[in-house]
Amino acid sequence: MNSRRNFLKTAALGAAALSMDGLPAAAQSRKGKARKPVVVSTWDFGIAANKAAFTVLQNGGRALDAVEAGVKVPEADPNNHTVGYSGFPDRDGRVTLDACIMDELGNCGSVAALEHIVHPISVARKVMEKTPHVMLVGEGALQFALENGFKKENLLTPESEKAWKEWLKKAEYKPVINIENKSYQGDGKGATAFNPLQLPGNVYNHDTIGMVALDAAGNLSGACTTSGMAFKMRGRVGDSPIIGAGLYVDNEVGAATATGVGEEVIRVVGSFLVVELMRQGYSPEAACKDAVMRIVKKKPANAKEIQIGFLALNKKGEHGAFCLQKGFSYAVTTAGQEQLIQGKHHF
Repeated sequence: MNSRRNFLKTAALGAAALSMDGLPAAAQSRKGKARKPVVVSTWDFGIAANKAAFTVLQNGGRALDAVEAGVKVPEADPNNHTVGYSGFPDRDGRVTLDACIMDELGNCGSVAALEHIVHPISVARKVMEKTPHVMLVGEGALQFALENGFKKENLLTPESEKAWKEWLKKAEYKPVINIENKSYQGDGKGATAFNPLQLPGNVYNHDTIGMVALDAAGNLSGACTTSGMAFKMRGRVGDSPIIGAGLYVDNEVGAATATGVGEEVIRVVGSFLVVELMRQGYSPEAACKDAVMRIVKKKPANAKEIQIGFLALNKKGEHGAFCLQKGFSYAVTTAGQEQLIQGKHHF
């Protein structure tokens, strides 16, 4: 009898130790709660990015490797004019890229105003791992990339160049809210290219992919990459490559990323603020909402004309977002599940 009881006890423990998808029980959650590993990212194009990231996570990979692999997907996508290759240029016709990455140990790397390199996120990781610095910019960032084996390429595609030349006719700077989602309508299985020249008045906006992930070991990392605001002034840098603004990770608490008009995110040190609010006990969504409302409070009139969204993931694997205007979406991927969630909004 004792042998039978011991056998049953051992069998029960074995069943508890593994899930249907082969992940350890520690990586699972009870009904109604998020599971780990989990990856979340901004906008509709986050769906394809998440797939690449989750491939790393489901094989037991590190969250840092996952977020780098994930955001490289939109960086290389010629149909995505808001990130990486084929991004809309500045008003001088030059495509400049910004990116940052941060791991569970607080290590971070960043590049800003980087030209000619398809994957700025990978250069940012090299900055983190191979230099005593956090950020390299402009020609120095390009020199560092070339010295580390990255290939110099022309990032200005014919479509983006055509849009820039059309913009030059009036040279008006009037960003359009949520243009990134207008570029990527549908089911997320390979977006249909959006023709920016069809917009009334030839006005444009730019945006970012921010991604944060929690791996099976319970560690967090994040990445953020963009080609910046379309037709920006030469040398303009937004929040995306700035640790604490566009991205922040604290492995004891959670991680957050931002999207939208970077100047306003910088003014409230947005992603750091979201993480600190989670440290105080706020849920991811409540923390994102509080950060958005601080922006509204500072500039209520201006806030009605722009889009800003925050996305957060806590140490438990719970996620949430909040934005200024209707239209912001974020992608969530866990074992066996992909979701595109519409973020709650203020206006």
